[in-house]
Amino acid sequence: MPGPLAGVKVLEMNAIGPVPFAAMMLADMGAQVTCVDRHVPGFLNADGSLLKRGRRSIAIDPRKPGADEVLLKLIDDADVLIEGFRPGVMERLGLGPDVCLQRNRKLIYGRMTGWGQSGPLAHAAGHDINYIALSGLLNAMGHADRPPTPPLHLVGDMGGGAMFLLTGILAALFEAQKSGLGQVVDAAICDGTTLLGSMYYDLRQQGQWTDQRQSNMLDGGAPFYGCYACADGKLVTVGAIEPQFYQRLLELCEIDDPDFTEQWQRQAWPALREKLAAVFLSRSRDAWVALLEGTDACFAPVLDFNEAPEHPHNQARGLFMETAGVLHPAPAPRLSRTPVKAGALVKNGEHTLEILEQLGLSAAQIDALRKGGAIV
Repeated sequence: MPGPLAGVKVLEMNAIGPVPFAAMMLADMGAQVTCVDRHVPGFLNADGSLLKRGRRSIAIDPRKPGADEVLLKLIDDADVLIEGFRPGVMERLGLGPDVCLQRNRKLIYGRMTGWGQSGPLAHAAGHDINYIALSGLLNAMGHADRPPTPPLHLVGDMGGGAMFLLTGILAALFEAQKSGLGQVVDAAICDGTTLLGSMYYDLRQQGQWTDQRQSNMLDGGAPFYGCYACADGKLVTVGAIEPQFYQRLLELCEIDDPDFTEQWQRQAWPALREKLAAVFLSRSRDAWVALLEGTDACFAPVLDFNEAPEHPHNQARGLFMETAGVLHPAPAPRLSRTPVKAGALVKNGEHTLEILEQLGLSAAQIDALRKGGAIV
């Protein structure tokens, strides 16, 4: 069966971070995604990048003569456009939303930025760590006795960025089925990340969260929710929040120390964490896996990138796949009737001539683009 977005045409302006990830997911879901690549050697997402699977690629420099007309022709036929430039860049290229929506009334114009299309910081440079810092979330991550620990670029770029861009695009596509009209999706990483923190702002409002790192239930302060080292130097996690799961953890670990009976006495957490750390240091990670994995103790080993694909659960679920000899995460989520699937990897500009010919350009017009430097 075709994917759930079969028939949807997406034009992706090549960028970094959340834009190619969002485009990859749209392609996995069956959309026909055409990526506008630059033909500059080494520019963004090199040939064979896993994030560029399932696309068609046209390598064209939008600043060169004739390129804008080619791109407008592609936009005329698109259902969705996604771009990740600073505010104003697409407008300067003659490809802003006013121009595009006038030509294509049904177009969903997805804009991905760090700070948003407006506001005092809109035109400033930034990256994931800066955006999540402003949300208040970064301050809550890491150890109490050192600066916050950056959570890779998953919270900002991927969570607050790509996921909210996708949500906006899919919502706008659904609405367009009724109205026949497109709209602009202003997806900002700082906006999405701040919204991701809603539960923590709620807990703080209720007096259940403090600004001191590693002193709360979910930030490593609670002894029953965190990472522990084992005798072999490897790590495990426990997340036994509910009383019955906490009790099961104590039973399986043969902990009968009465101090552990007061699970929610926060003043006792530091001492209990030290005691539990000593327990986990008494055995290897594999020994703890044999004892605790699959039980209601809420346990899992901490795996590295080499170990994760080999774990029996991950293998049973098919969480990894191989493309061109490279092992990587498989598409998600799972749909029962219109499954998602990963497409082939693509080289920059692999489909340039094919796309230009499909747009109706003559050999003379294509040659003029080549001579003007728009294509190679």
